[in-house]
Amino acid sequence: MSEKIVALVDGSVYSASVCDHAAWVSARTGAAVELLHVLGRRDGAATQDRSGAIALGARTALLNELAALDAQRAKLMMERGRAILEDARAKLEASGVAEITTRLRHGDIVETVAEIEAEARVIIIGKRGEAADFATGHLGSNLERIVRSSHRPVLVTARAFKPIEKVLIAFDGGISAQKAIDHIARSPVFQGLAVHVVTVGQKTAQVQKGLENAQAMLRAAGISAETSVLPGQPDTALSRLVESAGFDMLVMGAYGHSRIRSLIIGSTTTAMIGACKVPLVLMR
Repeated sequence: MSEKIVALVDGSVYSASVCDHAAWVSARTGAAVELLHVLGRRDGAATQDRSGAIALGARTALLNELAALDAQRAKLMMERGRAILEDARAKLEASGVAEITTRLRHGDIVETVAEIEAEARVIIIGKRGEAADFATGHLGSNLERIVRSSHRPVLVTARAFKPIEKVLIAFDGGISAQKAIDHIARSPVFQGLAVHVVTVGQKTAQVQKGLENAQAMLRAAGISAETSVLPGQPDTALSRLVESAGFDMLVMGAYGHSRIRSLIIGSTTTAMIGACKVPLVLMR
């Protein structure tokens, strides 16, 4: 079975960006796109059993009315989910994506992604969810859960898509960083892009050797890559470099062995992803 692009859409302002990034990856890989919308257990749940309330004196007529409201709400959430998927499909079709499937599921979004990720080459999710316009300082509640649990690359989109030409790779020599380099070398997504590999920290012989090996692997795959060592703290240094040098995407390992590790599993994660105005590819 060929791997597909799994794009998570929720009807937020970020859904359009998710579709645009999915179309971009599809154009560079030829991969099909699967649009996924997950209804929470309460959103798409069957009518709740409120019979226990009868013992408290609730009337049967009231119970029936509440049950009808539950059923109506579940139906409306299903219809909304289908509408979100159809709008996303139309956007992908307008972008030239030829093969598109949609999937509407009930349950926990992380469990759902775990069930289907074996079929995915990448999982695309917006940085923020449905409350994006009301809670601009907060990341989507499911984002970190998905990044922590997924074994596939996770592409976290910015609010709007812009053409991607320059890619920055945060490299700490750890297993996930090595995996990121290997993935980039094998993926047609990064062919023809300008790639820069950077390590944040002190310039030691070991660090230099790691960068040289990464550079050699990328160049062997036909990817032009430059390297550098950047002083400072990873979160601030990387964010500053992305903005000052005009990078269009940041790639980093999700579980490194040095300070970069804290960017993903520590409290700095939210600050790093939130501050970065370009899409990120995170790999475990």
